[in-house]
Amino acid sequence: MQTYKITFLGTCACDFSDKLNNEFKDCFDKNARRASSVMINDSFLIDSGVHILDSLRIAKKDASKITDLFISHLHSDHFNLENIKEIAKCTKLLRLWVREDAEIPQIENVHVVKMTPYVEYEVKNGVYVTGVVANHDPSTCPQHIILKFGEKKLFYGCDGAWLITPTYNYLKRLELDVAIFDCTMGDYLGDYRIGEHNSIPMIRLMLPSLKNEKVITENTKIYLSHLAPSLHKPHDETETIANAFGASVAYDGLVTEI
Repeated sequence: MQTYKITFLGTCACDFSDKLNNEFKDCFDKNARRASSVMINDSFLIDSGVHILDSLRIAKKDASKITDLFISHLHSDHFNLENIKEIAKCTKLLRLWVREDAEIPQIENVHVVKMTPYVEYEVKNGVYVTGVVANHDPSTCPQHIILKFGEKKLFYGCDGAWLITPTYNYLKRLELDVAIFDCTMGDYLGDYRIGEHNSIPMIRLMLPSLKNEKVITENTKIYLSHLAPSLHKPHDETETIANAFGASVAYDGLVTEI
């Protein structure tokens, strides 16, 4: 069975470190994160924010191989128009997948695909994508991304709090192979951001219910991403906290597979 390589090109919320412009401008660091994005098998990219060109360069990824770009929502740390134009210049044709109500300007060498929530689309060669509505700023047309590679399933849920009912119902019994959850806030209570972001206590509370409904299983690789460094302990301490409830903390440059 074919495996697909997943590379985390960025794992940060919006509080970017100044060190990205100096000592870490040419490398990744676990505590100086770039805007959240993942790449699958060098041809599929989820989100293209303010740092994507640097992330591709540091990870030694060839932008000309990117065929499909899936956008979770239109905030600038996930959707940067100028950077998308630069990627499109390198490709034969870039397909840009967005929620159906997203207004996207015409971009040279880009074909925009509008996705109706909860409808599965074939990307190519047995790869399928579904967008499910995310609990985030509605003006940004937010969606979580589900990618299916044959029987293997990946969930990318960065920027969004909890799971709204239709999304939760859609996910039931999917038995995800890889689940990537927003975890903007750290291991504490009382943050005002819970309306559109997760904290570690929220993730800790959700996972048992998701297992009961077979959204995830004992074999699911669970990653926390979209972390705000100012709201978390250093990476190694946060990893210890996450490991205690069966999750791992993603970091820029992390490679895994599905």
